[in-house]
Amino acid sequence: MDKVNTDIPTKVNWEEVRAQFPVLRQKVNGKPLVYLDNGASSQMPQSAIDRIDAYHSHEHANVHRGIHSLSQHATDAYEATREKVRKLINARYLEEIIYTTGTTDSINLVASSYGRKYFREGDEILVSEMEHHANIVPWQLIAEQTGARLKVIQMNEHGELIMDSFYQQLSEKTKMVAVVHVSNALGTINPIEEIINAAHEKGAKVLIDGAQAVPHSVVDVQELNADFYAFSAHKMCGPTGFGILYGKKEILEEMPPYRGGGDMIDKVTFEKTTWNDLPFKFEAGTPPIAAGVGFGAGIDFLNSVGMDNIAAREQELVDYATGKLSKIDGLTIVGTAEHKASVISFLLDGIHPTDAGTILDKEGIAVRTGHHCAQPVMEHFKIPGTLRASISFYNNEDDIDRLVEAIEYTKEFFG
Repeated sequence: MDKVNTDIPTKVNWEEVRAQFPVLRQKVNGKPLVYLDNGASSQMPQSAIDRIDAYHSHEHANVHRGIHSLSQHATDAYEATREKVRKLINARYLEEIIYTTGTTDSINLVASSYGRKYFREGDEILVSEMEHHANIVPWQLIAEQTGARLKVIQMNEHGELIMDSFYQQLSEKTKMVAVVHVSNALGTINPIEEIINAAHEKGAKVLIDGAQAVPHSVVDVQELNADFYAFSAHKMCGPTGFGILYGKKEILEEMPPYRGGGDMIDKVTFEKTTWNDLPFKFEAGTPPIAAGVGFGAGIDFLNSVGMDNIAAREQELVDYATGKLSKIDGLTIVGTAEHKASVISFLLDGIHPTDAGTILDKEGIAVRTGHHCAQPVMEHFKIPGTLRASISFYNNEDDIDRLVEAIEYTKEFFG
């Protein structure tokens, strides 16, 4: 991610882009909405909303198993998204794109399926101190079941991984390294290429939580050489309930199914069941078809804007917001890594984050408050939580100025 070209290669009318998101035109508590909770879920452009509506109106049927025309149309639309995802992240094979319900489901799939087959007592799983709970708890569960041990890469007071800690923990016992590409709580961009290369030298596999990376930059899984890479549609202009697991084909082929049911089977008898080919071996049951079709439209929209353009625009906005927020008396930014993405977490002196977030909402400002499903991060900084402003390419400088004004009002409100 740190290799992304942040020089805008083509001219983009960002106000025209912004106009494609109908939710941004509304008022909240009588004030124009400023949506700065993109790290939780981004908004959907009108084209994705219309595509989902068109599916429900004209194409709705179950996929893969029907010979009638409606089912075939639905299957074509649903499967077209898989090729769009493959191209987006430059996977080598279409079979390497596994549909899941989101990043959490993707990580659970790997932890359960790969871990169940390969982890043994005494093996080690290496995660970082800045992980989302979704990249901690599944590994704890499989460690308890297999006798493997969870070890933790420490971070410093800037919210950066301490690479010495990583190398000290990494050993021939390490079977899996599971780390986040971009921290959802701090915005830190981790040196995952270095981590992947070092892990592979020890014979370990690597899973990258890319939920906060793929929406904001160009990600090339072949260049990164990660074994697994997970992300979610709802953080990148798509609907909720849909996500992606990328896995290297040769690894996925050796892994057992994660769930059982329709579509993941080849032949079922009471004596023995054989499995379908990739990617369907990991996609049991009727999937969220409308969400998959809608995600395809979301990818089309991102491509029309250009991921290089998006990365450059968001960097402009993050730099602008960081400069403005840094000048506010009594405001402390939590997470000051040298390499950061579009997440700014902060505290206001003497004001609990939840109280501050409530007042900001009264001013029409949507930010996230709390521990952001990253309680170990908060424990590290010895705080209960933060306010988090997470920026997307459809935000603008006026949104940041409104946030600053609302923070100043919040400070006055609490005296």
